[in-house]
Amino acid sequence: MVVQNNLDLGDPRKGILLEPFIHQVGGHMSMMKYDDSTVCKPLVSQEQWFYESLPSAMKRFTPQYKGIISVHLKKDSMGNLSLIACPQTDRRSSLDKASKECSMTIWQKLNQANSSNGDHTFVKWNHDQLSNTIKDSCQEKAILQADLQHRRDVSSLMEKDNGNQTEKNSYNPWGLHCHKEHLNRMSSKYNENKPHQFLLLENLVSKYKCPCILDLKMGTRQHGDDASEEKKARQIKKCEQSTSASLGVRICGMQVYQADTDQYICKDKYYGRKLSPEGFRQAIYQFLHNGNHFRTDLVEPILSQLKALLSIIKKQSTYRFYSSSLLINYEGLEKATPSDNYSQGHSQHTSSPTSHGNSHPKVDVRMIDFAHTTYKGSQYNQTSYDGPDHGYIFGLENLIKIVQSIPAGE
Repeated sequence: MVVQNNLDLGDPRKGILLEPFIHQVGGHMSMMKYDDSTVCKPLVSQEQWFYESLPSAMKRFTPQYKGIISVHLKKDSMGNLSLIACPQTDRRSSLDKASKECSMTIWQKLNQANSSNGDHTFVKWNHDQLSNTIKDSCQEKAILQADLQHRRDVSSLMEKDNGNQTEKNSYNPWGLHCHKEHLNRMSSKYNENKPHQFLLLENLVSKYKCPCILDLKMGTRQHGDDASEEKKARQIKKCEQSTSASLGVRICGMQVYQADTDQYICKDKYYGRKLSPEGFRQAIYQFLHNGNHFRTDLVEPILSQLKALLSIIKKQSTYRFYSSSLLINYEGLEKATPSDNYSQGHSQHTSSPTSHGNSHPKVDVRMIDFAHTTYKGSQYNQTSYDGPDHGYIFGLENLIKIVQSIPAGE
């Protein structure tokens, strides 16, 4: 079934149909694509406060913050849900029209995917806009291969019961899993008239044709100051049983382009939790291997940026980046370079020492997820800390040592 999508996403007077971000590799909140250069996520006030008071020295290592947007749930006559962003919230008639035109919604597609002949086929996005997104984001016929651990609530989206791959797709299955869970939560308390606030952030991989992404949970502590005793105990246990305790860093997800098969290999957070320190080192090696050879050309740019970030973090007194992640991104297609459109569109940011993003074209290192970050002066600061975040520094120092050791001990 081919669905016509007449929604004009370029017209700011109309509602914008949010699409799942097809390159989400980690986290539990659903990331959505707002436009080619922007993603959005549910707003957490503590994270918004962090972005709006961000130290200038950290801007090059964080996504560009673009503000907030109101998002409404819209339900059609069949009970299917869509997420519609409202640049101008007084345009209710345009919002209604937008929802009606999206006759086959995200929710309907996800349900179809879960019930299609029991073969766990992934969602088929038939909107023209979504098809273009997949084509633009995965050039050269690149496809994603799920390589995920058995887990009942995930496996139906990821793989068959025997662990074999069900199908090769042009998007990361973890992102669709998060999106389904997010819609489940939102639909349980559905209120068509209630606006939901989302953060607008820079799409860090829009400049890549075949983005390779590593999501690392940083630090030796993951619970925030506001965590309940139950959540605190749960997070402490996760850290003790993973490389968070031994290395100060663990893998939350990754996708790496394989040039020999023209596919991506995907790993999720359950894979990352089970790794030993040596297993973590091997996973970093795999992240930098394209199926044909180890990408030695990436080692020095990664190390350079990690060392620069380490120097900055050491100077951020009172900051604690609990439960934040570090993204390492690079272009998987060796002949490709970051798009000219991206470079031109961000030229105003590249000349300033406090700009967002890094100058090396091959690699991009960024900190993300600041919902539990605390520091002196934050209105959400419940506990005062002195000095820098030593747990985060411990993780960065170990990551640097591991990346340095890989080329010598392949």
